[in-house]
Amino acid sequence: MLQFIIRRLLFMMLTLFIVSIVIFAVTDVLPGDAAQSILGMDATEESLEALRQRLGLDQPVHIRYADWLIGAVQGDLGTSLRMNVAVGPLIMERLGNSLALAGLALLISVPLAITLGVIAGLRQGKPEDHAITVGTLTGVSMPEFVVGVILILLFSSTFSILPSSSIMEPEENPLNNPAILVLPAITLLAVTLAHTTRMTRASMISVMKSDYVRTAFLKGLPWRRVVVRHALPNALLPTITIVAINIGWMIGGLIVVETVFQYPGIGLLIINAISNRDVPLMQGVALLVTFIYAFSNLIADILYAVVNPRIRY
Repeated sequence: MLQFIIRRLLFMMLTLFIVSIVIFAVTDVLPGDAAQSILGMDATEESLEALRQRLGLDQPVHIRYADWLIGAVQGDLGTSLRMNVAVGPLIMERLGNSLALAGLALLISVPLAITLGVIAGLRQGKPEDHAITVGTLTGVSMPEFVVGVILILLFSSTFSILPSSSIMEPEENPLNNPAILVLPAITLLAVTLAHTTRMTRASMISVMKSDYVRTAFLKGLPWRRVVVRHALPNALLPTITIVAINIGWMIGGLIVVETVFQYPGIGLLIINAISNRDVPLMQGVALLVTFIYAFSNLIADILYAVVNPRIRY
């Protein structure tokens, strides 16, 4: 098991290295001039050239990449061109906000999706199965901004139960005002619930038809024990993969949700970085999201062995 984890960590480092090259190359060929974006259209050529030299933009691309990579390994992701603050602490501050939102959504969606998937799988073809399928597919079929707008109209404009936006100071702790997390979390829940539910349902149906489950029933074991002790652990293996992917997506794919509700997290930060052509900030956020995706998949592989010990061998 330890060798497997070490091997996966090495592959993760290789993945991050390759992705860092892609990130730097893509941001380097973006149209526009970062110096021009900072100083404005009225800036003189002398001031633009001085700023390019100060930012290192006049250096060859391989030297700039090497400097950026060495700094990233040491925890220094550079300085934001627009806000003139260190990128690393800024990203970690916004990441905390996004983790609070994603954590709340996962805390609700994962148990709910597994429960609905198990019920649908055990009641295949029954009204409960049809109701769960229609409900989850309806939620996933609508784009995030549509779900968000519907929730705002319903719970903010019509009934005035919850705030319509999640605006707050970036350094403020969102857990001090949990009401601003409810509508964004429900929006994420509607989008992610269907994938996990459908995967759990399909796995549950497949496992319940397997030989060892039939043998357990023939031995006279109680139905509940067969489902909980024998079928469910094996049915959860594909679900773990979906949950791990959702973790990466929630952190890196919060752009639409955070924009709709103006929530100061990673998604809104990357939108502002792209709008202002803040290259160091774009690079830092993209590298962080890649790391979260890779790390969440590593955790999923380890959980495989916890749920089903046979995988360790």
